[in-house]
Amino acid sequence: MSGNTFGKLFSVTTFGESHGLALGCIVDGCPPGLELSEEDLQRDLDRRKPGTSRYTTQRKEADQVKILSGVFEGKTTGTPIGLVIENTDQRSKDYSNIKDTFRPAHADYTYMQKYGTRDYRGGGRSSARETAMRVAAGGIAKKFLKTRFGIEIKGYLSQLGPIKIDKVDWDEVGNNPFFCPDVDKVPEMETYMKALNKEGNSVGAKIVVVASNVPPGLGEPIFDRLDAELAHALMSINAVKGIEIGAGFDSVAQKGTEHRDEMTPEGFLSNHAGGILGGISTGQDIVASLALKPTSSLHLAGKSIDINGNPIEVSTHGRHDPCVGIRATPIAEAMMALVLMDHFMRNRGQNADVHCATPVIPRSV
Repeated sequence: MSGNTFGKLFSVTTFGESHGLALGCIVDGCPPGLELSEEDLQRDLDRRKPGTSRYTTQRKEADQVKILSGVFEGKTTGTPIGLVIENTDQRSKDYSNIKDTFRPAHADYTYMQKYGTRDYRGGGRSSARETAMRVAAGGIAKKFLKTRFGIEIKGYLSQLGPIKIDKVDWDEVGNNPFFCPDVDKVPEMETYMKALNKEGNSVGAKIVVVASNVPPGLGEPIFDRLDAELAHALMSINAVKGIEIGAGFDSVAQKGTEHRDEMTPEGFLSNHAGGILGGISTGQDIVASLALKPTSSLHLAGKSIDINGNPIEVSTHGRHDPCVGIRATPIAEAMMALVLMDHFMRNRGQNADVHCATPVIPRSV
């Protein structure tokens, strides 16, 4: 199976299935000398892991990461970093009834068409459980970027189904199970999710992820534009169906005089570009939004076919997130961190000796 590696100079290769023995990854290209421990990576894994609230899957996984290589006496050595997370709460029998059928809107059918076989237990490689290793690898990138540049990468849920937030208070994001920055919307979300669970249905969500203190100059035009690679990274997350950078699709209704981010010596006057111009970072906050579809695995029966092409009805048993977007925030943060880390390494490789006489414009006034 190809396509399991992301990044060029800072690369991550993941392996493992939802109901296999373990998940793992190899992180290559991390500079030596970075202080790194398992605890550095565990914080975001705990934010992502299942079973943390009544609004997510009740699969109980500790998601305890182990560093197998690449770290000696508490610091990275420059050699490949091996990470592993053991699976401990698989219930493969929950999926025995669908081994010869295809769940609607899932990867079952496409995996079968491509490979002629599939691991039907929890979706196998197509399961969102694979993203645990992205979060672990992203923790390395986050630590380096924070240590070297003071870069902060944070995300929040901006919409749950029909419920949109009205304000952003970063201090509230970690105080509720939705990663919601608007405390006034949390009770409404709780009521909505309880009704959704009772109905046996699912719903989509929108996530916003922001990187601050990013230096200008990261990005590789033309095909490896920073926004293009960021879209690539975020679109690779399970269930993501749309990406916006900055103003995104709202740009359609804006006039040029409104959309352009005018500059003054004191700073940019707006950030509709989302911190990226011509595929290169401007020094402003990099802002991306993700639209995630409703969970495909439902107890409610839906029309499909079996492996022989016969019409059937499928209902999925097992434990699933009624809204996959609830746990997507740390995953989005990790993928943004991997992109920025890779582009830092690429920029250092080509442009380490570049000195620009033009002063760096501050972030938005």
